[in-house]
Amino acid sequence: MNTPPKLIILDRDGVINVDSAQFIKSTAEWKPIPGSIEAIARLNQAGYRVVVCTNQSGIGRGLFDMATLAAINDRMVEMVFRQGGRIDAIFFCPHTADDKCHCRKPNTGLFEDIASRFKVGLEGVPAIGDSLRDLQAGVKVGCTPILVLTGKGKKTKEAGGLPKGTKVFADLAEAVRHLVAEPAGPKAA
Repeated sequence: MNTPPKLIILDRDGVINVDSAQFIKSTAEWKPIPGSIEAIARLNQAGYRVVVCTNQSGIGRGLFDMATLAAINDRMVEMVFRQGGRIDAIFFCPHTADDKCHCRKPNTGLFEDIASRFKVGLEGVPAIGDSLRDLQAGVKVGCTPILVLTGKGKKTKEAGGLPKGTKVFADLAEAVRHLVAEPAGPKAA
């Protein structure tokens, strides 16, 4: 029997790119966190399928439209591609908290959609986020929670209440080094 490819679920804002309290509303505002794009490529090289799972309530708030979100995501995908990696899928919730939808994290709808689309269980799948709601949604479906201290991560850690077993790393690059067991320094020739 073939072993299915490994899957990893990443939040976007604050994990892959610099976050903003005013939302990321254009491709010009979307700036990758140093090392994040290369980290995604390393995940692919280690056999992971990379899925982005993100709340995008700026759409529901009327701050940007679907075409703008698509352009931002296209920029991210292109940058990863240029580093030799790929993002296998992007799942997003366009709703505000007031909409009381099932897909907005900390609810599990996006994660359930990921499991359905990839025809896999999510038990033990790493879910990397910078906010408590990212981790809570993942834990509810059996994911392994990983907090990065970029974006809202430092405040999230300081607030406490992290799900049991949450691993904490400085950023996505450090988390990926741990996951793929690469040494932190340069490789010997």
